[in-house]
Amino acid sequence: MKTLLTVSWNLRLWGRRLFSWSAVLGLTLALWGCSGDRAPDSTFVLLDGSKLTSKQLQGRVALVNFWATSCTTCVAEMPELVATHNKFKDRGYVTLAVAMSYDPPSYVVNFAQSRQLPFGVAIDNTGTVAREWGDIKLTPTTFLVNKQGEIVKRFVGTPDFAELHELIEKLLAET
Repeated sequence: MKTLLTVSWNLRLWGRRLFSWSAVLGLTLALWGCSGDRAPDSTFVLLDGSKLTSKQLQGRVALVNFWATSCTTCVAEMPELVATHNKFKDRGYVTLAVAMSYDPPSYVVNFAQSRQLPFGVAIDNTGTVAREWGDIKLTPTTFLVNKQGEIVKRFVGTPDFAELHELIEKLLAET
């Protein structure tokens, strides 16, 4: 009986250690690839057929949001993205919404037009842009990029918009 209790105790101890290390590893991997990494060299095809490259975003603070019309969280956060865009657009801030490859283009066009989105909307038909930005699968996934073209923050899910606004203020103040 004592041996069984010892084995059970040792397994619990190892389980806790493994859980702790996996949490540390998960956090490290979540943060790795964010701060200071250059934004990928990507070409975004906008709804009007024009093209925008990552290089053209340099010199401005940019928010790149991967989303889908079928994503309820994406649709719910869109008014906040519009408000954020409107608040900072005159100060060197740009927003770019990138629709996922599985999103029917007609749905994306209808969504952008019916909600009068005031920022660029791109369709990633082939999934190339999502792969270039880290093989994005979950929506919404949002990147904040500084004036030097470095990814400062990655949000999976709805960002804390108060925190996001503080960070945008800080980035806009940098030279």
